[in-house]
Amino acid sequence: MKFKMKRFFYLAIILIVAGCKESAPGITRNESHGAALGTTYNLIYLTTNGSLELQEEIDSTFGAINRSLSTYMPESDISRINKGEEGIKVDSMFKEVFNLSKSIYDKTGGYFDPTVGLLVNAWGFGAGEQMEMDSSTVSLLLNRVGFDKVSLLDDGTIKKSVPDMYLEFNAIAKGYSIDRLAKLMDRHGVNDYLLEVGGELVAKGINQLKQKEWVVGIDDPQVEEGRELKATIRLEDRALASSGNYRHFRIDEETGKKYVHTIDPITGFTKNANTLAVTILADNCATADAYATAFMVMDLDEALKLLTSQKDLEAYIIYLDENGETQEFMSPGFEKLIVKN
Repeated sequence: MKFKMKRFFYLAIILIVAGCKESAPGITRNESHGAALGTTYNLIYLTTNGSLELQEEIDSTFGAINRSLSTYMPESDISRINKGEEGIKVDSMFKEVFNLSKSIYDKTGGYFDPTVGLLVNAWGFGAGEQMEMDSSTVSLLLNRVGFDKVSLLDDGTIKKSVPDMYLEFNAIAKGYSIDRLAKLMDRHGVNDYLLEVGGELVAKGINQLKQKEWVVGIDDPQVEEGRELKATIRLEDRALASSGNYRHFRIDEETGKKYVHTIDPITGFTKNANTLAVTILADNCATADAYATAFMVMDLDEALKLLTSQKDLEAYIIYLDENGETQEFMSPGFEKLIVKN
């Protein structure tokens, strides 16, 4: 599975602030770094009974996710379903991702939609072939879009009401992979860890080596070369995911104002949006990942209204105001976690 950019072109904007090689009596810092799912991962987990080698199980976790959910592997379950093979019984991971996606699809009014890839490619925003788009073409494609047209049956098979619909979970699977790694840590009795895959994070417990909460930094989305932190936050027993359009804004030739060009999955047409970047905190990373995706394509007012109804979410949103100037929104719960300089 590859994640060059998330659906609707988000670059991960999180940098782990893990510190140097700290040490503390009786605490062992274990690390695992590498490449998986088309991106990189960095795992830090602390143990009290010496080192704990988990690399084989970590690799196995990534492999299982690929075999189930990767659209880049021709023989994965999801690829076979997309090719129209019948009778494919999906595994428990596929079911978990499917059911969570369905829930968030409903809560966001369709703005999080794992079937929207056909439109993304057709408009030239994805890796697939671009098409000449007009209202008739959009209407035809919309017939093949809509997660409400896909069902998970009791026997574990997938039913599509339109046979040639294209299904992918790239906008949630990276977050889900971190949740699976967190479960791996929990099974081994690890109580303190900071796990990162492609910029998405899960933190549990504290950094026992410093006797402080884990601290992570959020990149400034408007710095195109190098990295500069926009903010740092304390993270404990929470998951974090980010999405950004910040390097895909355009400038109106007449007014000089900045805007973001994206796709509305409801209408099927492109639209001008004003959200540059979103960071979401949630109880699990798959949920944070999906809502970060949805908030990027929702109108800002709609996203803020939804945020007030989802009490388990906190958000940091960077957006362009009506004059094209950069503004910020932080939910109260997010603001409380900011590390003051």
